[in-house]
Amino acid sequence: MTNKAFDPGQSIADMDDEQLPIPPHKLHGWGRFAGLYAAEHVAATEFVIGATFVALGAGIWDILIGLLIGNTLAILSFWLITAPIAVDTRLSLYTYLNRIAGDSMSRLYNVANVLIFGVISAAMITVSATAVRALFDIPPQVHPYPTSVLFVIVAIAVAVIVVLVAVFGFNAVTEFASICAPWLMVMFIVGGMVLLPALSEFITGYTTLTSFSDFVQIAGATVWTGLNAEGKPGIGMLEVAGFAWAANTFSHFGLIDMALLRYAKKKSYGLATSTGMMFGHYVAWISAGLMGAATAAMTKSSIMVVDPGEVAFYALGASGFVIVVVAGWTTANANLYRAGLAAQAVFPDVPRTKVTLLVGLAVVVASAFPFIYQSMLPLLTYAGLILVPVGGIVFAEHHIFPRIGFTRYWARFKGLQYSVPAIGTWAVSLVFGFGLGALNIIPFYYLFLPTWFVSIAAYIVLAKKYGAAESYPEGEQAERVFQERVAEFHAQQAATESHEPVNDASILSKVIKAIYIIIGLAVPFVLAWRVLFHSPDIYVYYVNLERFYDVSIWCTVIYFVFAYWDLKRSKALQRAAVRGASEPAV
Repeated sequence: MTNKAFDPGQSIADMDDEQLPIPPHKLHGWGRFAGLYAAEHVAATEFVIGATFVALGAGIWDILIGLLIGNTLAILSFWLITAPIAVDTRLSLYTYLNRIAGDSMSRLYNVANVLIFGVISAAMITVSATAVRALFDIPPQVHPYPTSVLFVIVAIAVAVIVVLVAVFGFNAVTEFASICAPWLMVMFIVGGMVLLPALSEFITGYTTLTSFSDFVQIAGATVWTGLNAEGKPGIGMLEVAGFAWAANTFSHFGLIDMALLRYAKKKSYGLATSTGMMFGHYVAWISAGLMGAATAAMTKSSIMVVDPGEVAFYALGASGFVIVVVAGWTTANANLYRAGLAAQAVFPDVPRTKVTLLVGLAVVVASAFPFIYQSMLPLLTYAGLILVPVGGIVFAEHHIFPRIGFTRYWARFKGLQYSVPAIGTWAVSLVFGFGLGALNIIPFYYLFLPTWFVSIAAYIVLAKKYGAAESYPEGEQAERVFQERVAEFHAQQAATESHEPVNDASILSKVIKAIYIIIGLAVPFVLAWRVLFHSPDIYVYYVNLERFYDVSIWCTVIYFVFAYWDLKRSKALQRAAVRGASEPAV
């Protein structure tokens, strides 16, 4: 199959925006990425993963230090691997891969993306359904398959809403997700805070913590004990760090997040991922583990059978329903949208809305099966293992080829109908990675690392055999001319499209922000602080806890109403500025 998606000779104006680099006037600053990663990685999965570490028997120091190491390695991977290629090319992985490997490889890769992101979407929907099922007194779904017809109905209802929004209203979802991040962070933190006294009373007979050593003692005795659900020694620091690093391998080593970081002004903005890694994958995982263990103790059940909805309800009251539904909903929509885009690349003649709807139907069915969300750790790890070799191929072509005298974009310059080196490398790498996993030589969390190196080596060897070491002066000259044409086109765009962001400094805007920050975020935190540090006995603890439950739900309502109002005002002002008009804010 000839690569028809990219033709450097065609008119730049006729090319799809996705085929072109991001122009300089559309780049974003550090704050945009800090907020974006915080919103994406403080999600409903944190309830599942946090509880899973407890069930697998991690120790307290394994968690505190192992998660710190693993998430730091993830941040460095975004910074040193993903961001440089994204900023150098200003292209998404899908576009860059198409340019170096052609349509055949791109379609195979997109099929894998459809499956992976579809399954992740289904898992998020099931997590949201666990919150809704508590409202209807549906029993917990502890088996891999659904045991309640009513739960199936709830899951399908939630899934249908997610699918319809992903098909028709993704802009609204992204806007809504942008205001969720601060609230989600605060709720995850306070959820752990308000249940710590219950764990303390269970171990020491006292509800008040006086120092960090008290926290370590209580958490080590009740939550991260070093023993798994079967009473045997559990996973250690090496495994904890490995999973934290591997959880997002498809995004950093696999280069999926080139799609986001191509908008970054500097390569250093890869460090902005620290908001997602350290808040979502450190603080939220720890807090979720505390909430899960406390809920299991309060309900006198195993942490293996309590689900996210039940955990959130015991920690946050009515706000818990909101956090599970919102976190699951926003994450599921984003991933289903990605799955729809990947499916459209496989079937380019089918409209995105239609193909997303078809993928969504499969997601609706899958969301009724609890085993999907209950298997999040291996799911995320193996998803990375499948996609990481493609990142290795792109890394080799972009960074290594110019240094060893090979030609970047050689397959397109040579006119290959399909890239045997790329497809062969992916196949060899998958056999190696999964074969290494079957041998149990290293923990499966680390399988992505040797697989990545193998993919780089295999691609270099195969590409040399098929012509990468040859020179293609005419192709390289055509590429330089194309880049010059793109720069001219972007300059023309900037003259008509470029505009500075509008800062709403009005009194009303400041009042709106003050209301949702103070009432929506500060008040719940202060109430949680009182529960944690001002509950001298169990009676006062439950009085403070009930007060927290009663007030926090109203704080939640106020937060979302005023934060969304602020967002709409900001967008109205921005639209007015773009049009050159002086429309009043709504």
